[in-house]
Amino acid sequence: MHSRQRLQTLFILFLGILIGVGITVERISQAERGQEEAAIPYEQLQEFSEVYSTIKDKYVEEVSDDKLMEGAINGMLAELDPHSAYLTRDMLKEMQVETEGKFGGLGIEVTTEDGFIKVVSPIEGTPADKAGLKAEDLVVRIDDKPTKDLSLMEAVDRMRGEPGTDIVLTVVREGFEKPREFTITRDIIRIESVKSRMLTDRLGLVRVTQFQEDTGTKVRDAITELKAEAEEGLDGLVLDLRNNPGGVLSAAVEVADAFVTDGKIVYTEGRVDSSDMTLRANADDVLGGAPIVALVNGGSASASEIVAGALQDADRGIVLGTNTFGKGSVQSIMEMDNGAGLKLTTARYFTPKGRAIQAEGIVPDIIARPLEVKQPEEEAERLKESDLPGHLQGNGGKSEKEDEASYLDDYQLNQAVNLLRGIILVGDKQAS
Repeated sequence: MHSRQRLQTLFILFLGILIGVGITVERISQAERGQEEAAIPYEQLQEFSEVYSTIKDKYVEEVSDDKLMEGAINGMLAELDPHSAYLTRDMLKEMQVETEGKFGGLGIEVTTEDGFIKVVSPIEGTPADKAGLKAEDLVVRIDDKPTKDLSLMEAVDRMRGEPGTDIVLTVVREGFEKPREFTITRDIIRIESVKSRMLTDRLGLVRVTQFQEDTGTKVRDAITELKAEAEEGLDGLVLDLRNNPGGVLSAAVEVADAFVTDGKIVYTEGRVDSSDMTLRANADDVLGGAPIVALVNGGSASASEIVAGALQDADRGIVLGTNTFGKGSVQSIMEMDNGAGLKLTTARYFTPKGRAIQAEGIVPDIIARPLEVKQPEEEAERLKESDLPGHLQGNGGKSEKEDEASYLDDYQLNQAVNLLRGIILVGDKQAS
């Protein structure tokens, strides 16, 4: 009986808090919006109180108030969308560390789809990537635990663990006859968000694996280094955003702003004024107008889509590859009084021309799907010159084919290079 009285008191206090919120909304609406006061769901709250009380009194085992309240909060957020979540103190700290580029786990970005855990993208060079996980894989079991109806944060929590320990993910993938198990060894994930190299003596590559706080600066630095390395000047750039799951919004804006010189880069719209924002480009172009081809695929999500959409709408670059993931929503992290956090979807973002990315993604200007070229078995078994006794050695020089081998085995990258060469050739002819 004492428990029921305590729960009724809790319910009254809960109502009091909501009524206080209602008063605040009323004052704001009268002064600024002229809308009616938000209704208080008394009947639903009474029902919640009754369920809570019944569980406390009659469940087969004693349940703590903390566990019940956390479960109720998680249930509310799970009804909203896959990206809204309650973050414990430890989860909040880990999320803050992730944006700095170092954290523990598998190196995999996941979401939920039809009650299962879906891979958005394995981050390049991480245990998940090395184990062979791919974008759009469905994870149906984590060790011996089915993932059906497991919350996203529960799944993430299960996949994290001590570096050096193994985890088994059971995966369903298009082309698999049956689910396949992947054993992955957890590790400390250190992400180098920007990698760059020369593809030819005139064309460079910048690969962005994730958007971290300093990614914008690193992209500019990488291009400066490529310019110094280019023998005859940097005449074109491939910006590789494939399997980039996103990250910090401001970093994506900085990367797009390195190339776009005018107008919007992205804008957001939400229910409250603070969620509405427009981010615009500055006048400088780190490439001086040289052509860009941006590579994307189904693992390019969120911040990657912002960059690709901005380049597309500004006619600043050609987007090549396959349709992107389609995550066009903004999550705000709100720290609570108890040290926990609330990750809540507060807005949708749009490309400069008003295209909604949510669930649609970015459609490339040129569709180029990855190809797998397999050598016929009989061809592989043929005798070659190098198999003959006493064959002559090469002269030790580097052939042109060897120079190009760094990108020829990647069909999409090869197509991007050919496209850039064509653009440069047309430009040279027009100039002459």
